[in-house]
Parts: sequence; C-alpha cells; structure tokens
Amino acid sequence: MFPDDIQTLARQVIEAAAARGLMIATAESCTGGLVSGALTAIAGSSAVVERGFVTYSNAAKTGLLGVPSGLIDTHGAVSEPVARAMADGALTRSEAQVSVSVTGVAGPGGGTTDKPVGLVHFGAFGPGGAVHAEHRFGDIGREEVRLASVRVALGLLLDRINA
Repeated sequence: MFPDDIQTLARQVIEAAAARGLMIATAESCTGGLVSGALTAIAGSSAVVERGFVTYSNAAKTGLLGVPSGLIDTHGAVSEPVARAMADGALTRSEAQVSVSVTGVAGPGGGTTDKPVGLVHFGAFGPGGAVHAEHRFGDIGREEVRLASVRVALGLLLDRINA
C-alpha cells in the first residue's frame, strides 16, 4: 500500500516508540490520516499508536484539537502556529507522549502567492520538546505532496522519540 521507504520509516517509529514505552498521536489535515495509516500498517502498532485525529476542516481543528479559532483567523490553517497547536492538542487530548501534526496545501488548487501548493507545516512534540518544520515541496502533484508529507511526519516522530 505504501512505498517501501515509508514502510521502513513507519517500522522504525513503531520499534523506537515500543522500546521506550511511548504512545503516539497524530493530527492530520492535508494527509487525511495517511500518517496513522502508515503507522497502523505495521504489525505491533497497536502497542504504541494511541489515536489519530483527521482534522481537515478548521472547525475540526478547533473542536477536536482545541486550536484557538483566533489563531486560525490570524495565521491561517497552514502556518507554524497552527501546526504547533495541532501537535499540542493531539497530546493534551490523548494519552500519548509523542505527537505529530501536518497541515498544508496539497493541491492542485488552493494555493496562493504566500501559501503555494506544496507548502506544508509540521509540528511535533515528544520527550525532547517541541519542533516545527516547514517544507515547500512545490506543485509536484497532490499524491506526491501527501506522500512527501508522510515521510517528513514519520521522520519527525522518530526524531522526537529518540530525542
């Protein structure tokens, strides 16, 4: 289902979290659950994947994750503050100790000059603290933006687990 490199990364995340006794939560917008899907495709993932939030709409980001609507109004859903708030909300509204969030413009439409197609913001929390990453994948196609985002999100989870 997923490319080999994503399966390998997901397996590494599952094994690292299990070795450290950590639970994972995801908060996804443009990936629509692909990060949790990649994780739960790995045997043994039920021991470490606590839950996943698919918060495609702004109302879902606010209602499920507690992202302040004013934050979205001020910065837009595709922004560092919202990505950080989504990752924080995934932790505070779950039993997990590690989280990752993804919010971006996968395309083909929806991009602007300031927020072009392919712009994705990530937030991640773990024992080593919080991080943010911004990637501009470009207009490489909706599916490729989403898969590239899964790769980054899994890498951030691994980084936060091992921090």
